[in-house]
Amino acid sequence: MVEDSRKFRQPYSTKSLLPSCFIGGNDLFLKEISETILKAIEIDIIVSFVLKSGVELLLEPLKKASSNSAKVRVLTSTYLNITEPSALVLLKDSLGDNLDLRVFKYEDKHFHPKAYIFEFTNGDGELFVGSSNISKDALTGGIEWNYRISKSANPEHFEYFKKAFFDLFENHSVLVDDKFIEQYAEKWAAKKSDSEYEGLKNLEKDIYVFESDECETNLEEMEGIEQSKSELSNLPIIPNEVQQEVLRELNNTRAEGFTKALVVLATGVGKTFLAAFDSMQFNRVFFIAHREEILKQAKSTFEKVRPTSRMGFFTSSGKDTDADIVFASVFTIGKEEYLNDDYFPPDYFDYIIIDEFHHAAAESYKKLLSYFNPKFLLGLTATPERMDGKDVFEICDYNVVYDLRLPDAINRGYLVPFHYYGIYDETDFSKIPIIDGHYKEDELEKALMLHKRADLVLQKYVKYGRKRAIGFCVSRNHAEYMADYFNKNGVNACAVYSGEQGRNALPRWEAIEKLKNREIDVIFTVDVFNEGVDIPEIEMVMFLRPTESTTVFIQQLGRGLRKAKGKKYLIVLDFIGNYKNAVLVPFILTQKEYDISLLRRELDTKKLSEVLELPKGCEVEFEFKVVDLIRKMAKELQQIEEIIFNEYLRIKEFLGHKPLRHEFYKYVEKVVYNNIRRNSKLNILRDYIAFLNNHGELDENERAICNTIAHRFINFIETTNMTKSYKMPVLLAFYNNGNPKLCVTSDDIYMSFKEFYSNPSNAVDLKMHSSTRDFETWGKDEWVKLSRKTPEHFLEQTHGEFFKRKGELFCLNEELARFFNNKAFIEHFRDAIEYRTIRYYKERIKHG
Repeated sequence: MVEDSRKFRQPYSTKSLLPSCFIGGNDLFLKEISETILKAIEIDIIVSFVLKSGVELLLEPLKKASSNSAKVRVLTSTYLNITEPSALVLLKDSLGDNLDLRVFKYEDKHFHPKAYIFEFTNGDGELFVGSSNISKDALTGGIEWNYRISKSANPEHFEYFKKAFFDLFENHSVLVDDKFIEQYAEKWAAKKSDSEYEGLKNLEKDIYVFESDECETNLEEMEGIEQSKSELSNLPIIPNEVQQEVLRELNNTRAEGFTKALVVLATGVGKTFLAAFDSMQFNRVFFIAHREEILKQAKSTFEKVRPTSRMGFFTSSGKDTDADIVFASVFTIGKEEYLNDDYFPPDYFDYIIIDEFHHAAAESYKKLLSYFNPKFLLGLTATPERMDGKDVFEICDYNVVYDLRLPDAINRGYLVPFHYYGIYDETDFSKIPIIDGHYKEDELEKALMLHKRADLVLQKYVKYGRKRAIGFCVSRNHAEYMADYFNKNGVNACAVYSGEQGRNALPRWEAIEKLKNREIDVIFTVDVFNEGVDIPEIEMVMFLRPTESTTVFIQQLGRGLRKAKGKKYLIVLDFIGNYKNAVLVPFILTQKEYDISLLRRELDTKKLSEVLELPKGCEVEFEFKVVDLIRKMAKELQQIEEIIFNEYLRIKEFLGHKPLRHEFYKYVEKVVYNNIRRNSKLNILRDYIAFLNNHGELDENERAICNTIAHRFINFIETTNMTKSYKMPVLLAFYNNGNPKLCVTSDDIYMSFKEFYSNPSNAVDLKMHSSTRDFETWGKDEWVKLSRKTPEHFLEQTHGEFFKRKGELFCLNEELARFFNNKAFIEHFRDAIEYRTIRYYKERIKHG
């Protein structure tokens, strides 16, 4: 967006003005502007900045004028990042096509005009020029001076300003579209956390309550606000910038026909508040989580946003069935005895929210998800990738409407940065057995529960400032051992874990309160604080166990990143030994995709810290021995081909059978898939049969189709380009539920298309375009016309080896008929369609 401002020359000089009317800065100015807007057929506004508080005051008259076909043009600037993205969004969403919204394109050029220009049906017009930007203060209570100039009384002055406006508007501006807002919002949020944002607070004294668990703390830190806490608690809660962006995307996805969506938001950005805001357009809401403390926190949040709604719980201790908003434990509502009309009919809830959605692939969720039929299902999570490889994206039809991970949340100022220290750990993990991909717990804890290692942890804890900390341990015995060691050495500590309690153990909430009040310094825990618990006061986290899961690492790191008064950053102490995933640590910190060959090459020529692209304000320091260790492990990594085959074997063992291609695609580790996706020669999903053949994994029936036209046909399905899903119902018509047809009739096409697009997720492709939007009223002729015009025509033109029209019939190559009795062909036929459909789902949003 930045251009050289030297190219810009303001073409007009200042002239003396002859005002017909003077208006001071008070409610009278807002009244005059609003009344003039309602009379106008052309509305041209140029201001230095736009705030949401000002847009809200002018919105009703602007909407009324717009509904009467008035053309609205607004030119503002992003100078000093004062203009609020939410203000731009509100204008665009409210006025639609009748608004032409632009910003001055030279970001380094001061931009201070404030003028409102109106044209009327009788040819007359009025101009207000002075000092009022679009903000509540400028339009109402601030000290502002504005002139009003009548076009009929001062035509020369009026035309002078009009001409100046259009020169700037047409020649020195950029259009504000969705992409511009997205990019500016990210930059604005990052600047908001810097000292430059003080300029906004000095210019605009409206109070905004941005959601977070530290609302009161944030308000206390804002300058110029002296209200008591009781007064502040009565202020309205409004979405923060990210939440506004997500709410907009959710409304868009519903308008496109989606009935499910997944939102990925880093811990601390406000997932629960987001759900509460989005739920306001629904009457009956169901909030489901796996822990009761999450439900209690959620109820508190919803009460702030929807104070008049009736709320209740559906848990082991109570069964409310007549509330507007029900907060339910998955372990209770997931029981068959409660999934019936006596409690809730399937369509009882308009809106269902699944918190910590990465759990939704578990058996406890499956029954309730298949039972309920809401108007909309929202999944919320900070870490969607599961440790067991199960696919949670599938549950929401791969409709990820927003994805803001931890690094972006730090960059945008919602979380504090981290200062990470990678500390060398002499523990020899190579001697510890690995079972089902994990270190054997009793052997691992023996290796870690040593005086020498506990002393290393204590020394580093003291060295880096004796902060209030959480130490993540491998087992309850390990947590007890570490708490005992710290206590004996003068550092107040406790252990928190589930199950039978030891002498250093405290209940979770008691430990949290003592940590907040500085009665204890360190909590040693085992997986208890991974999610659902927010302790902003945490100043340090210590990783005292091997990093075996990216998901768990990010969850535990996120425990300490919430903002709190006086907290500038989080200290992270990571004790790194020769455990199997140590080489992944640099990439987990940044959540970047990594290339194994690049990792080897980069570490040969650069320091480890130079390989990383860190979030703003973050620092990483590895001890030299850690750098040497990771460099050595990178060089010893298997070749990528071997890694891919080992991943195939892992999935095979996990499933208990040879994985089909769609199963491999669903369960493959993200880091492995990222490496094969960028290289077509390594991408086994581009020819899965050839991959199986190369590794001796074909059975007798599969060998019979290998390197035949049947193999080429399956390969066509695997690799076919898809900008729409139209080919899939055609192929499913040929597949015919496992009884393949050589030719399909118009009836076959009609039934296949109708069934395929009865799925709301598939129907999105039709609802997004005006020519197919009314598909629900279609009969046979419309469906057949769509098929012949698009997929059938394309398939015959580009893949004539397989497809040919014969009069009213659409047919396959007759050579394929000899494989119709081959079980492997039928299985791969269906599997290729399923794989290509799933991949299309995942990529559809990106292609937008």
